[in-house]
Amino acid sequence: MVVPLSAIPPSRRKFFSNHPQISHLHSNGSLKVYSFLDVDWIYKPDGFYAINNQFLANGPKWFQELKTLENGDMFIRIDFPGVPEEGMKVVVDSTKKGVTVFALAPKVHRNDSSPRNYLYTTGLACECCEISAVAAHMSDGVLRLLFSKTQIATQLPPFLGYPDSGQVVVKDHCWTGPHHKLPHGTDPHDPVLTGRVLQPHPWVKQGSLMAYESKQLLNGCLYVRVDMTGVPKERFTVSVKSGMVMVTGDAPAVSHDSGGRFYSGEVAMLSTPIDIPIRQIKIICKNGVIRLIIPPA
Repeated sequence: MVVPLSAIPPSRRKFFSNHPQISHLHSNGSLKVYSFLDVDWIYKPDGFYAINNQFLANGPKWFQELKTLENGDMFIRIDFPGVPEEGMKVVVDSTKKGVTVFALAPKVHRNDSSPRNYLYTTGLACECCEISAVAAHMSDGVLRLLFSKTQIATQLPPFLGYPDSGQVVVKDHCWTGPHHKLPHGTDPHDPVLTGRVLQPHPWVKQGSLMAYESKQLLNGCLYVRVDMTGVPKERFTVSVKSGMVMVTGDAPAVSHDSGGRFYSGEVAMLSTPIDIPIRQIKIICKNGVIRLIIPPA
């Protein structure tokens, strides 16, 4: 039998396996460990490196990164796991002040719980400028946007960043966004993005909100979906050691990203501490998501 695991170190696994909502013993003596998606919280006593993804081990955190470039353009990196290149649409509104992104991650495997629909908005907070150009590039589950603006008035408006307004106020007070209020955009290394409780994806409007999904199949196999946005399909690795199934992913920095990202975590455990050939595991890597079908030991 093979059972799902969260991406937590072995020293913490006992904490979860003893929790009544996480595991129980069937009458036939087989242990079933529930996916974290089966409970309404995801908690780690000493904290996750990144509260947006329990598998992220190094690099920029959170679901987005915003940065004002030297020429005044705005760069935004948004994680849309599972969305293909043709699966997103960027719309500038008629006022040339706001931008809306629609994105769809289709079901790739029949055992995916559902498709995922995303909706993201951002734009200008001022009256002095309008958006003049938008360049969009989607790859490996990451959308990168580059906005240019044109000044249409001679004077800047008053400061538009209010506490708890959700605006990202940059050095010219023009750009807005849904996260931190910092002089030049968001800080993807901010300590507040490390914590004990994982956060759901804020722009998912339909479908799974979390980075991990698993399903026990009738034939004894385990189906696992893990989001590792930014990782090209050739940079995923899967290994099995002492019955533990481990996945890693290396996401290089692209465009104006502040850095690359590295993911690593145990995603399943065989009922016996043995190794199985990797060729026995079906692996599907696509659009920043890795899916595994793991046979029983």
